[in-house]
Amino acid sequence: MAKARQIVKRRKAVSNIKKITRTMQLVATARFQQAFNRATATKPYTRKISELVGQLSRAGGQIDDPLLRENPAATSDMTLVITSNRGLCGSYNANVLNATMAHLKAADARATELHCVGKKGINYFKFLGRPLAAAITSIDDRPRFEQVEPLAEQMMKAYREGRFGRVFVSYMRFYSAGRQRPEVLQLLPMTSIGETTGSGTPVAGRTVEVQYDFSPAPDKLLAALVPQTVKVRLFQCFMDAAVSEQVMRMVAMKSATDAASDMIKDLSRRYNRARQTQITLELLDIVGGAEALK
Repeated sequence: MAKARQIVKRRKAVSNIKKITRTMQLVATARFQQAFNRATATKPYTRKISELVGQLSRAGGQIDDPLLRENPAATSDMTLVITSNRGLCGSYNANVLNATMAHLKAADARATELHCVGKKGINYFKFLGRPLAAAITSIDDRPRFEQVEPLAEQMMKAYREGRFGRVFVSYMRFYSAGRQRPEVLQLLPMTSIGETTGSGTPVAGRTVEVQYDFSPAPDKLLAALVPQTVKVRLFQCFMDAAVSEQVMRMVAMKSATDAASDMIKDLSRRYNRARQTQITLELLDIVGGAEALK
C-alpha cells in the first residue's frame, strides 16, 4: 500500500498547485482587462499626435529640430529593453531578449549603451556579463505616464547633446489578444514622422489634403509637439509591453492549470490500479491460506 500512499500524496500536491495556477490565471485575466483598456485608450491619442506632427512638418517646410536630425558624429547608440519584474509569463521575456540580442549582433559595428527595465532583463544581462548603463525596477506592469516621462526626458537630452546616433526601444508589441510580437522600435531620430497615414480626408475615392491656419507658426508648434510625441510613443511601448505580459501570463497559467488537471486524472488512474492490485494480492493471500487449512 506504500505505492498507493505515495500516489495520494503526489495527487494532493498537484491539486494544491492547480489551485495556485488557477488563482494566478484569474488574477492575470483581471489585470489583462485593465491593461487592455488602458493600452487601447492611449493608441488613438498616440496616432493623432503623430499625424498632427506630420502635418505640421509638411506645412512648415524644412524643420530644424534636433530630435528629427541624425547625429552622424556619434559613435554609439542607445537601446532601452523593456522586460518584466516577475516571471511565470511564458516566453514573454525570452522573446524580447532574443530580439534584443539579434538587434545588438546586427549592430556590432557600433557600440550600444544598454538601459534595461525589469528584473528579468537585468538578471539576464548580468548573467551574460554585459554592463548596463541603467537598471530600472521601479516601473511595474501598470506603468504611469509620470514614471515614463523622466526617462523620455533623459533620452532626448542625451540625443540633443549628440551622445547617441540612434535610440531604440526593444519591447513586446501588442496587436491583439492572440498576437504579440517582439519589436525593436527606433525612437530617435523620428525619421518616420511624416509617414503617418490619415492626414487627408477621403472624398469620392480620392484623398484631399486638409488646409489649416496655424497659430502660432508651425515651427513653434513643432518645438512643443515633437518632445511630447517622443514621450507618448515611449509610453505606448510600455503600455503594449504591460498588456502583452498579462496576456502571456494568463495563457501560461491556463496551460499549467490544464496540465495539472491532466496529471490529476493520470494519478487517479494509477492510484486505482495500485489499489486494485493490492486488493487482489490480499484476496489471493486469504484464498491461499484457506486452501492450506483444508
